[in-house]
Amino acid sequence: MIYKTTIAAVILLDQLSKIFVSSNFAIGERIRILPYIYLTYVHNVGAAFGLFANYRPLFIALGVAVLLLAWYYRNWISSQSKYVRWGVALAVAGTVGNLIDRIRVGAVIDFIDITIFPIFNVADMSIVVGVALLFLEVLVNDRQTDS
Repeated sequence: MIYKTTIAAVILLDQLSKIFVSSNFAIGERIRILPYIYLTYVHNVGAAFGLFANYRPLFIALGVAVLLLAWYYRNWISSQSKYVRWGVALAVAGTVGNLIDRIRVGAVIDFIDITIFPIFNVADMSIVVGVALLFLEVLVNDRQTDS
């Protein structure tokens, strides 16, 4: 139940933050929050780092495929380590958040700008942390297997 609650909370935080930015900023508008941290409202029509721009149908299909695979393997996932369960939960939450944008807006709304990295959003952070947890599982599991 905690995984479902977390997924819902991440999606809600992601969408509310995007609604706030898109309602209060013009595309391209930027304000400084802290040194090297800005809110910059952009639309990303590509994947990570803006790669493969304008492949919206492909990205929607990939997002749906990720969700279907997570649903199909839900029993297997629930029997795995906490790293796998949390990793998949966070990746799914981020996927849903960005999928909503691709369907609703036609692009992903990004706004967190730390100047040394491409602009991103809450869903992107969720995906990155989720994938990092899955990599951590591989590292931990490999070490246990090697011993």
